[in-house]
Amino acid sequence: MANNAKKQSFLGGAAILASAVAIVKLVGAVYRIPVNNLLSAEGKTYFKVAYDIFNVLMTVSTAGLPLAISKLTSRAHATGRENEKRKLFRTAIWLFLGIGLVGSLLMFFGASQLADLQRQPMAAHAIRALAPTILCVSLLACMRGYTQGQGNMTPTAVSQVIEVTFKLGVGLPLAWYLIRVVQKGVAYGAAGAILGVTVSEIISLGFMSLYLFRHRDNQALSNDVPPSSGTLMKQVLHIGIPITLSNSAMSLLTMLDTTIVLRRLADIQNQLPAAPSVLFGQYGYGTDLVNLPPSFVFPVTMSLIPFVAAALARHENARANRVVSSALRLIALLAIPAGVGLSVLAGPILLLLYPAQVQDAIACAPLLRVQGVACIFICLMNLTNAILQSYGKEKIPIYTMVAGGVTKIAMNYVLVGTPSINIMGAPISTLCCYLVIAGFNLYFVWKYSPEKPRYLQIFAKPAIASVAMGLSAWAAHGLLSRLLTGPGSGYLAGAAATLGAIAVAVVVYGILVLALRILRAEDLESMPHGRKLAKILRLK
Repeated sequence: MANNAKKQSFLGGAAILASAVAIVKLVGAVYRIPVNNLLSAEGKTYFKVAYDIFNVLMTVSTAGLPLAISKLTSRAHATGRENEKRKLFRTAIWLFLGIGLVGSLLMFFGASQLADLQRQPMAAHAIRALAPTILCVSLLACMRGYTQGQGNMTPTAVSQVIEVTFKLGVGLPLAWYLIRVVQKGVAYGAAGAILGVTVSEIISLGFMSLYLFRHRDNQALSNDVPPSSGTLMKQVLHIGIPITLSNSAMSLLTMLDTTIVLRRLADIQNQLPAAPSVLFGQYGYGTDLVNLPPSFVFPVTMSLIPFVAAALARHENARANRVVSSALRLIALLAIPAGVGLSVLAGPILLLLYPAQVQDAIACAPLLRVQGVACIFICLMNLTNAILQSYGKEKIPIYTMVAGGVTKIAMNYVLVGTPSINIMGAPISTLCCYLVIAGFNLYFVWKYSPEKPRYLQIFAKPAIASVAMGLSAWAAHGLLSRLLTGPGSGYLAGAAATLGAIAVAVVVYGILVLALRILRAEDLESMPHGRKLAKILRLK
């Protein structure tokens, strides 16, 4: 394992995880898009309510503590303290076991109460089906943190692909069977789809356990004397708790947001165009798409923290700064065009993905236009949180999350409860929330970085290229729609126009990235075959 770790640089590790995420999201789309078409907006609400509760409990066990394991493992590995590294893992696994077990029991036996809290009692089946996943995910998080701390991102990548493959293979057929064959309804269909997630996590846990067993360190012990288990546990909690609070705040905020939105919609349901569960499900269609780009930020943050921590442990501040700067450029390069594209082509994309739920897709389009802009700031928030955490400023993201959370809750209560705005208030509040958090985080990154990042230089060119890309996508879709659609034309004509517009946008943005020299050679050098690619693209 150690030899593999040495070969994986920051961007090399990020590339491995990003490749896994690309596969996971592709297979996940094959799972989630048909599931959403099966469940309808109402069933989507049951699915999302269960997932929001699950995310709160999962974040407690997987958000900060695995990053602490990764950071401490990286420090020990970089300085040759192999005994400490091994003892750290043996100590931490018991902590993760306890946390996961408590979370699973709470979710299983409290399913009805949690569903009633959201005023969605039919979501209890889905909540209960997802409960065992907490234990599996908790143990997986510890194992992944240990391997990532040694610079080895491959086991995490493989286990993620295993997860999504079995989720598709079990969840989608089960949801179809419960809804279409035995006609149990969308509540049971949502539970069936989610049961596929539980099965996939169990199998992924089996893979990681087997991997660690087969690649256990059989080398002679080093001469270092590790601290006591109690000392190591204190170090894990000292680093992990602030990060957990920061990330848990966002998951808790999402669950609280769901509760407030559903309750405020229920307060004015006699003045709404549809039932609260239907409106919230339509909002959920957009949320699924908006969550895609930030998922590609996660590999960068997971690779960023151990490499920056190792560099700082060796007092290589210049190297740490280069890694952080490359990460900022990479996220600007990806997040801004993704957000612009979702906003400009909101309606066409939704109609492309949800042909069985046309009315829900049309109703979601205005929501997604706002959510697309919010997506940019969600990506920035995730990355800047990781940067601050890697520099030992774990508490700052907690405070910025609180500021954003207060903004979101207050705006949701007022806007969603206004009959003329109703569900449209949810994406507006989301945008303002993440704008506040990202703005504060960027300021603190600038304040605490040894070399001040040049934000105008980092963000201006990607923003200009993204605006031009958005205009080209809008124009291309309009032109293709006129050429392809007409009397008797159906779904295929609209899909061709949408895919054609996306293709035009990709080409235009790629040309502008090269023409404006947004990407640098140093951003590619650490990636596999990066130097050769930089020469082909003539990057400097």
